[in-house]
Amino acid sequence: MYTWYSYTEQRMLHTVVGDLRVADAVYSPQLHNRRKLYALLPRSYAADAARRYPVIYMQDGQNLFDQLLSYAGEWRVDETMAALAGEGFEAIVVGIPNMGVRRIDEYSPFKDSRLRRGGRGDWYVAFMAETVKPLIDATFRTMPEREHTAVIGSSMGGLISLYAFFSRPDVFGMAGVMSPSLWFAQEAIFPFVEQAPFRPSRLYIDVGTHEGADTRLARRPPHTYTSRYLTAARRLRDMLLAKGYLVGTYLRYDEEELATHNEAAWARRLPEALRFLLAGHRQGAGTPALAERWWEF
Repeated sequence: MYTWYSYTEQRMLHTVVGDLRVADAVYSPQLHNRRKLYALLPRSYAADAARRYPVIYMQDGQNLFDQLLSYAGEWRVDETMAALAGEGFEAIVVGIPNMGVRRIDEYSPFKDSRLRRGGRGDWYVAFMAETVKPLIDATFRTMPEREHTAVIGSSMGGLISLYAFFSRPDVFGMAGVMSPSLWFAQEAIFPFVEQAPFRPSRLYIDVGTHEGADTRLARRPPHTYTSRYLTAARRLRDMLLAKGYLVGTYLRYDEEELATHNEAAWARRLPEALRFLLAGHRQGAGTPALAERWWEF
């Protein structure tokens, strides 16, 4: 077993809000490497020893909680979860850092012949499902069933989160797919999604209307520029609708006008993504366990 320690007690300078725990050098037998894991505990975790929580597994863990740790900007996940707790939304958030130069390889199961990258995604998904999740379930008070387990990422992290959702429906019952790099490996994700069976689950998909735009294009009015991100996201939305993912029940699709491809945009959209994914777990709002147990239908 690994020792989990308080992140904030180990760093004098940080921007973390709340109880963030860290485990060092967690070994992946699937990928044969080691990395830290971060676990943000809910605000009520210490006060309610009997309560269990849904779990959200997020990619690019370096960018989630601490501006000083981030290499591309912070998602402000800790601040967002603190604010959402006031609305009755609480969950354990697990940040899984990427492996730097191996990020693209791990975040796609498909090999991109032009870029000569990708192809280790199946092992990465197995790492999340068979190493990280059992460790989290054994350490913290989780709700381990698929309907309480989400996977979220952006860009290539969005691609692997979408793939994990459809390749391991026994583990992941919710997914947040933000600005996904669906173009990677000649859009190999589309035939995979198309053949995957429908499962009652919640999917949040989003994209900025100006992702991939250069400075001149970004100044154009909305709806006058389309990128490979926007075009592919709309194609994915239509494919999911055809598969039976009804808007509002199983699917939420958002386009943010003029938004580009960066952490600041994903931080802005994260609260709505979490509200949708965690709707069935909201506390203090009537009887959500009866009204919103969407996974039973």
